[in-house]
Amino acid sequence: MARGSRILIVEDEASIYEPFSHALEREGFEPVVACTAAEAIELAEREAPDLVVLDLNLPDGDGRDVCRTLRSRSEVPIVMLTARGTETDRIVGLELGADDYVVKPFSSAEMIARIRAVLRRTDTREENPPPVEVELGPLLVSFASRRVVLDDIELELTRKEFDLLAELVSNAGHVVTREQLMANVWDANWFGSTKTLDVHVGWLRKKLGDDPARTRFIHTVRGVGFRFSATEELAP
Repeated sequence: MARGSRILIVEDEASIYEPFSHALEREGFEPVVACTAAEAIELAEREAPDLVVLDLNLPDGDGRDVCRTLRSRSEVPIVMLTARGTETDRIVGLELGADDYVVKPFSSAEMIARIRAVLRRTDTREENPPPVEVELGPLLVSFASRRVVLDDIELELTRKEFDLLAELVSNAGHVVTREQLMANVWDANWFGSTKTLDVHVGWLRKKLGDDPARTRFIHTVRGVGFRFSATEELAP
């Protein structure tokens, strides 16, 4: 679905968004530009973009607040764009629900490749939807409504935490490799490290109440990946 997709660019520097818009048009995309946080939220509602490229530094606010607002209203894929390149910024972007993270300066070719990769993953999920609902012991995962209930209490998960849990639950009882999780939940090329996977697994385990000494749901298979089950196992 890449060609013809509407891309909302949230960026206030004309020297960046003008050549990038032209590059998108040459590749068959339909770019829409917002120069402020307020305009970004308005256009996201009105134009229903297929993907948002979101700068974190905006003249009227922080792009992270825009990301929170967009994510609370829809599942539109978001690629964050920033001059900051620290791992902390990347982790914050992931926690807010971003699908990818690109540091300025960037080439249009690289950005378009990232956009295509994110759209491909989104398309694959829509074409191969998981079961409507899965119940494993005290845990209920509703894929349709993206709700997770544990011991009759609904959990608040970020978008990536839910996607990670969905991938593990869909393969319950089987080992899912780290490479599979990075490719299916993020992108195989996500800034060259799987450290973000460990961070998200840690957050998810905490919300699921997994005790490091007695794992309840997400079991580590050393050197390979993770296995999901509702059976307690003592830590090795």
